[in-house]
Amino acid sequence: MNPLKSRHAVLLARVADGRWHALEDDLVVGRGEVSRRPDERLFVSIDAWSDEAFDRLAEAMLAELPRPLHTLVDETDLDLTARWLRAGFTVRRREWEYTVPTAPDDALPPTGVTIKAFGRAEEAPLVALDRAIRAERWPDLPAEIFVPPALDLSKYAVAAVDGHYVGLLRVAMVTRLPRIGLIAVRTDQQRRGIGRALLAHTLGALHGVGKTTASAEVSESNVAATALFEGFDARRTGSNLELVVR
Repeated sequence: MNPLKSRHAVLLARVADGRWHALEDDLVVGRGEVSRRPDERLFVSIDAWSDEAFDRLAEAMLAELPRPLHTLVDETDLDLTARWLRAGFTVRRREWEYTVPTAPDDALPPTGVTIKAFGRAEEAPLVALDRAIRAERWPDLPAEIFVPPALDLSKYAVAAVDGHYVGLLRVAMVTRLPRIGLIAVRTDQQRRGIGRALLAHTLGALHGVGKTTASAEVSESNVAATALFEGFDARRTGSNLELVVR
């Protein structure tokens, strides 16, 4: 580890590929990391004890890393948000956090639409659907991408029309609380109730395994998704900001 001498009392060290430490009197007073998401976007994070440590880490990371760079912050964390804004980041999108009650699924899907339960989808057409939706909606996508490198089919429910996949919903487990990561429907199949059918199926499946609530994130600009979740009695609990520097 070769610390780089600072103008101030804080020293910097790049301790591994994509990881930096801020040191003061040989103590670690800040950590910075960068990770490349499977959609190729770079996300940075900094955990620092002081403004000075944060600013030094941000300065070093932004000097070395290619643009654009993204980060996520809880909007209620005003100090952290201010630090990123001071470093030159701007708000790209706001995502509302919701808590959604589960319930038995008694509704029938729209005519001609089949819902494939979690774990029943086939990998190749699911990946093809992911690519098609991404092409339609980029860059208006959440930070989390659809299909990870190691595809876990148990996390996906899919809607099909005439055997062709037209919509998907992904659920991840965060601690013990299920999180609905994304609902997405092909543009030419929207306004048919497919998203509602996928969400009803998911809440019913979670209810069946004893989960009483799930969490979800919805972009502030996505009026349709907001109305969809609130139609299932979802309660808004907070918000996150995705920040970017270009």
